[in-house]
Amino acid sequence: MDTIPARAVRGGGSNGRYDFNLLVSCGWGEYAEAKREIVRLLVDLGDKQPEVRKTLARGITGVRTSLNPRSVVMALRANFQKDSSVIQHTSKWIPIDLWTDSDTESIKECVTKLRGMIRTGGTWRMTVETRRYTALHKVDIIREIAELIDEKVDLENPDKILHIELIGNHAGISVLKPHEIFSANKTQSLMTRT
Repeated sequence: MDTIPARAVRGGGSNGRYDFNLLVSCGWGEYAEAKREIVRLLVDLGDKQPEVRKTLARGITGVRTSLNPRSVVMALRANFQKDSSVIQHTSKWIPIDLWTDSDTESIKECVTKLRGMIRTGGTWRMTVETRRYTALHKVDIIREIAELIDEKVDLENPDKILHIELIGNHAGISVLKPHEIFSANKTQSLMTRT
């Protein structure tokens, strides 16, 4: 698998800014089990020393892998579809492209850098997750950021998703194709329908 690391803007991992390139959801009381599962899955995929740490938000684990996080998501989905028991303590895996401060101006700066990943004529939607963040309401954030992208919005079937994770004073931002997010629950639901 190729490597694409997340980058920190305005600071770096050594300056207190998150530099995870994956965020992984798990049950509130399952961090230890989730950490073991994350490490096992990433080692099996070829990362010899993944970093796995708690974030400020309970149930959200930060991961720094040497692997391309989008490739990790694709491999996890394929493995889960073959044997759903390989994932028991984690529920959602989301690649992160950039980290910055969680104020509106810093987020806008990062979105401006990433908006070229939404192709001209393509459709998009925005997802904002707030955890231990009270500065602004999601609707206000969406209103401020949406004006930066002049492409058609499609809430049901977008070509790309602008995903913003606000965790305290940290903002993780990605532009992802819908299949570049792995949700065990959604995948399991799709598997049972077919």
